[in-house]
Amino acid sequence: MHLRRGEVLGLVGDNGAGKSTFVKILCGYQRPDVGKLFVEGKQVHFRSVGDARAMGIETVYQDLALVPQLPVYKNLFLKREVVAGGRLGFLSDGKMRKLARQYLDDIKVNVPSVDAPVERLSGGQRQAIAVARATRSDVKILLLDEPLSAMGAKESALIIDLVRDLSKNRGVSIIVIDHNYAHIFELCDRINVIHQGVVSFDKRVEDTSLEELTNYMVSEYRQQIMSGRGARRTG
Repeated sequence: MHLRRGEVLGLVGDNGAGKSTFVKILCGYQRPDVGKLFVEGKQVHFRSVGDARAMGIETVYQDLALVPQLPVYKNLFLKREVVAGGRLGFLSDGKMRKLARQYLDDIKVNVPSVDAPVERLSGGQRQAIAVARATRSDVKILLLDEPLSAMGAKESALIIDLVRDLSKNRGVSIIVIDHNYAHIFELCDRINVIHQGVVSFDKRVEDTSLEELTNYMVSEYRQQIMSGRGARRTG
């Protein structure tokens, strides 16, 4: 598998194909048994999530990991709070508010106020806040787990625009994991299908179609069923 700078890669596969394991390896949560991982041409060995983050790899999971009762600006700075006051220190809320507003404006994310509790935001706005938190630092690779799940057209458009801006204008490489093939075609430049831990399909979106991808997945499913029946008969 390869990922180009500024590219949005869609990752598709049935349950158990290896998508989740791959993401855990790439974000440093799990170590690979075999194989090599290269970032910007250099082989890397991640021992923790912190190691992956230090290399500019961030993940936004489907649950977003936001604190609903906290305001937008505090969610943006979770575990990365700005502290002032020397050795004793205290949270610099004013500075965090200002930086949050500047960054959200910079990436064109519109929220009513950085003081608004996240629980009052729409699904699309919450997703945008989670992405903004992940990309606030020097991110090179962003993993998105079903970013358009259960969203309406207006909210989906917000995330699609954000993904395009991050990839095309900022050079962030993005991997999108989604079971909805229509979402993959809306968001991505290229599609990979993982089957039993192997990339079995690799095409640019412009060189394939929703119909071809659907037929391919159905064909793989049928082959899997037939091979399972053959194994049972042999046994």
